[in-house]
Amino acid sequence: MHATDTDAAAQARLAAAARALVGHLDLEGVIEVLLDAGRRLSGAGYAALGILSERGDALDRFVTLGIDDETSAAIGALPHGGGVLGELIGATAPLRLAELGSHPSSCGFPPGHPPMRTFLGVPIRIRGVDWGSLYLTEKAGGAEFDAGDEEMIAALAEWAAIAVENARLYEGLSRRRNEVELKRDQAESSARALAVMTDIARSVGGETDVDRILGLIVDRGRSLVQARALLIMLAEGEELVMAATAGELEADLRGVRIPIAGTRPGEVLRSGRAERLGDGEGAAGQLAGLGVAAEAAIVVPLTFRGTSSGVLLAFDREAEGPRFGVEDERLLRSFAASAATAVATARSVEAERLRHSLEAAEQERKHWARELHDETLQALGGLRMLHAAALREDAGSAEVRRALAEGAELIDAEIDNLSALIAELRPAALDEIGLVPALRTLAERKGREGGLRIEVSADLQDGGERLPAETENVIYRLVQEALNNVVKHAGATRAEAVLRRVGNVVEVSVADDGRGFDPAATSGGFGLTGMRERVELAAGTLRIESGGDRGTKISASIPMAVAGPHRPRSPLSST
Repeated sequence: MHATDTDAAAQARLAAAARALVGHLDLEGVIEVLLDAGRRLSGAGYAALGILSERGDALDRFVTLGIDDETSAAIGALPHGGGVLGELIGATAPLRLAELGSHPSSCGFPPGHPPMRTFLGVPIRIRGVDWGSLYLTEKAGGAEFDAGDEEMIAALAEWAAIAVENARLYEGLSRRRNEVELKRDQAESSARALAVMTDIARSVGGETDVDRILGLIVDRGRSLVQARALLIMLAEGEELVMAATAGELEADLRGVRIPIAGTRPGEVLRSGRAERLGDGEGAAGQLAGLGVAAEAAIVVPLTFRGTSSGVLLAFDREAEGPRFGVEDERLLRSFAASAATAVATARSVEAERLRHSLEAAEQERKHWARELHDETLQALGGLRMLHAAALREDAGSAEVRRALAEGAELIDAEIDNLSALIAELRPAALDEIGLVPALRTLAERKGREGGLRIEVSADLQDGGERLPAETENVIYRLVQEALNNVVKHAGATRAEAVLRRVGNVVEVSVADDGRGFDPAATSGGFGLTGMRERVELAAGTLRIESGGDRGTKISASIPMAVAGPHRPRSPLSST
């Protein structure tokens, strides 16, 4: 089975578990599903859930799965958070151990306790506050829990946090519904919010297409707060990009970009705090650049695992006037927590698919470059030698000799064309002597092709070590696509590619003095989507500055890959 098939099957199991979790509105049902799903997804023999006390410094409740009643009775008192279990109280990251007993905090097991060696613990946090932890032990077959198990269970914990919060909201609603008449309106709005949040969680729990998820989010979010329009903007480098819209708008805003710096949506993204707008100059003036005529707005961050990936913007409440109240803000913030988890899950699946696609394409490039070099190019070289030998012979008429000479010229031209094609597919220099020599060879070839001067300068400060192979490949393909654009579209006389290493980040820029273009208005032909996808997969950022006669500058910050092969630098390589 291919890795992509395995990943897809794992994501399908996670999606099914997410649907089951959010399908329960009672805490006991959530706990039962969580334990069962954690054990099945990880292959663990035992699962347990520790729920913290109100003070958050000890376990108030400990629920297990996999230990029968007789064994449980023999063990006696349940743990309260000592030993290794206590390591997860207040933790923000999972704990994975190959040998549970070797951890410094291990205090052994009570008499009658089944043996446990491998361990995976994941904290469950609700709105940044510790709630409890999921513990898994004894993976099937004596194997160790791996990074894939850790990532899967961490994602399950995020869904569990949403399900627990929904169950809390439901319990609170049920309790408050019978209290006082004055709170009836708030209870009804909260019930509507819970229904919408459960609906969105169920809808997107099994969905991994980002565009469809974004469409569901804006539709359900608009209904939740009864807004005239609702938008979702996602962070992309130093900009926010309009990803989906719903409701009444003056124009199609999808694809509109605004800077993060100096804008109200950008401030909400960076601070992680929601804002209600509409006093004084009105929402339209406070959201200049979006082109939305509105009197009031709410801007709420989409935050997943402590990082904001975008914002939701709701405009003009349709019922009871345009302005939104505190309750509307609270509802939209709760809704955004579910939406952020759904978007992050779908984008993770999409990124993995894209990564596999790019890796497959790179392997195919290598294959064809090798085939063309070893077979076709060698055959043309042999044919050229035959022509040369025939020309050295005195026999033959002048016409035959002229035909042979013309044939030799054609063969030479085809050898040059084929060599250029092989270099485009996969330059040998990139594998053999390094990134900078490969880029200089590329610049020389593109300069001849476009009739311009292209310079490459690099300061990688690497002490003789090559960059990770994955990082080199991303940088090479980025510069290659940028120079292709210069040759095809810019009409430039000069271009420059600059590489500079700052700590564990490589800063890359490609600038030319040709015709500029509008990056926001360009949908194809310039390879911008491919550039952004490659840089985003490398956890980097991309910036494009262009327009009019001032040329174009493409800048990227690319973190060095933490995994993957590091190739030793050849003695021939230089900067």
